[in-house]
Amino acid sequence: MDEDLNNLNEEMDNVIVLNDEDGNEVNFEFLDLIEYDGEEYVVLLPISEEGEEDDGEVVILKVEDTDEESEEESYVSVDDDATLNAVFEIFKDKFKDEFNFVDED
Repeated sequence: MDEDLNNLNEEMDNVIVLNDEDGNEVNFEFLDLIEYDGEEYVVLLPISEEGEEDDGEVVILKVEDTDEESEEESYVSVDDDATLNAVFEIFKDKFKDEFNFVDED
């Protein structure tokens, strides 16, 4: 039973809860932190209400600097398609052996 609890704790450690534009809480699985062009970006996988992973589409958000006093990070959306594509390409290359990527053309 302890092993099950440890597995659950490990899974919960990878879950980030963010608020969407309507103030609703949305759970994401943290996949990676990517450095690109002097900035840091998180790669997140949305988790549905039932705890299931969504359709596999990841979300990439830029990590914003926070106050020195507060240890919380803030994440902002990235509007630049070139940056998003570059970060995603780094992520795909890094995890090519762990995930099956489907190119949507």
